[in-house]
Amino acid sequence: MSAEAERKTENLPQWKKEEVEELADLLEDYESVGIVGLTGIPSKQLQDMRRDLHGSAELRVSRNTLQIRALEEAGYDDLVSDVEGHVGLIATNDNPFALYKELEASKTPAPINEGEVAPNDIVIPEGDTGVDPGPFVGELQGIGANARIEDGSIQVMEDSTVLEAGEEVSVDLANVLNELGIEPKEVGLDLRAVVAEGVLFDPEDLDIDIEAYESDVQTAAARARNLAVNAEFPTASTVPTLVAKATGEAKSLGLQAAIEDEALMPDLVSKADAQLRALAVQIDDEEALPEELQDVEAPAAPAADEGDREDESADDQDEAEADDADTDDDEDDDGDGAEGLGEMFG
Repeated sequence: MSAEAERKTENLPQWKKEEVEELADLLEDYESVGIVGLTGIPSKQLQDMRRDLHGSAELRVSRNTLQIRALEEAGYDDLVSDVEGHVGLIATNDNPFALYKELEASKTPAPINEGEVAPNDIVIPEGDTGVDPGPFVGELQGIGANARIEDGSIQVMEDSTVLEAGEEVSVDLANVLNELGIEPKEVGLDLRAVVAEGVLFDPEDLDIDIEAYESDVQTAAARARNLAVNAEFPTASTVPTLVAKATGEAKSLGLQAAIEDEALMPDLVSKADAQLRALAVQIDDEEALPEELQDVEAPAAPAADEGDREDESADDQDEAEADDADTDDDEDDDGDGAEGLGEMFG
């Protein structure tokens, strides 16, 4: 505790000193400490929230001045500026992201009252209001909703934004929303800031799409592994793939070089047999062939091999055409040069 904080605490009445010490001890027992806004939460609902947090986090509410002194005593000076209005201290051993997610999930819809500021755009949805024809249609139209009487009831013809975020709720709007049972705001613990391991997190830092983040991490890991395999960088994850790749390449080289290895002999024999059959088919005089090779059919070549041969033929043809074109260009260039010399020397 700083000398300034200690001096301020010494001037407190005994019961306040005990309260500050108790709060400071609580904060020091947890890994993450934050400030939560409590505005608009009824007392009973706050007690329910406190009970729901039992086992994962602890919520304490006290006078703001005492909370500030406790934060300073526990070394959480970065949170002091967020102690404003109706707030409480929350402490947990969970990481800040888990805490934020839990608090957001615990929020419940609630009606909005006259004079409150809309936290988001308030929309009257399209559809049947379920209200019988009467003066209520005029009240809807008065707040900006596209409403009229149809089929014996009051209908809203399209989604109607009747108040934008940040604007104040009027008496008429509050009455209409109450009549329709629309609860446009959420009530719950509003996390303002949290400190974990000396790092200050704002709500904007914690509001992330967990599924999208996990997907990004998985994609990055897959790309990193692919890069490591292509770069032949050995790790616990890439060695099995690198060994399998090297084994395949070694086998392919052995077959191409006809290396007489015990592991390669079955494939070499099959390859020689296929080549022999292909050659036998090319001989028209069957009597020139041994009896076992007469009436033999050529083995079907793999589709990949046929494609490779077609590609090679196409490449050869392209090269031949390119050579012809180069020759033609050379001849054309020679002609142009002769004509140029003729013009130069008359």
